Amino acid sequence: EKPKIKKNVILGQMQWLTLVIPTLWEDKVEVGEMAKQYMEKSLLVPDHVITCLMMSELENRRGQHWLLDGFPRTLGQAEALDKICEVDLVTSLNVPFETLKDRLSHRWIHPPSRRVYNLDFNLPRVHGIDDVTGEPLVQQEDDKPEAIAARLRQYKDVAKPVIELYKSRGVFHQFSGTETNKIWPYVYALFSNKITPIQSKDAYQPCPVEEPGRCGRPFNCVCSIDAVSKLEAS
Repeated sequence: EKPKIKKNVILGQMQWLTLVIPTLWEDKVEVGEMAKQYMEKSLLVPDHVITCLMMSELENRRGQHWLLDGFPRTLGQAEALDKICEVDLVTSLNVPFETLKDRLSHRWIHPPSRRVYNLDFNLPRVHGIDDVTGEPLVQQEDDKPEAIAARLRQYKDVAKPVIELYKSRGVFHQFSGTETNKIWPYVYALFSNKITPIQSKDAYQPCPVEEPGRCGRPFNCVCSIDAVSKLEAS
């Protein structure tokens, strides 16, 4: 869904910020270097480090429209975000456990750039090699099958209070499924209710969702996108 959102409703109208990308830490040497060290070792970046990075970045973007990808993921991050803005819209993609497990286990990355490849649907031009630099790709330890179930269960536990928070405010919208072409019309209708869409061949005009944006406020602050697994496995 992310490429379609960027193409149809974001370009030129909002700032798209992805959770901890290299450009996010370039101007924040001390905290950024700390985050970089964790990520290069495929370790989870501590909550306070992520929050510090994102809050600093968002403070510099006051007065702009934002779309946050992968933030907030914890209640502490959500509470920190509350201090600088009011969240207008939160979307979540609910994907079956087995689908997530399969996709993550086929994911390989280029660590310096964080470019992501998938052996099922986003293959590199040369097997095991980054398209841009020619450097080798690696599979993160937490993307290996034996680690995925524990990782997703942990995420579910951490994300639940964040979801409940935004549900209580009437800004949370969840989409379920695995096929982009089936989910996209609903996502497009929701975003179109908040911000004037960019017309393109992917744009979907009929609205299949009743009252897709319940709060009715102008889309003037933050949209947060994240993924939630049903965790159907035992």
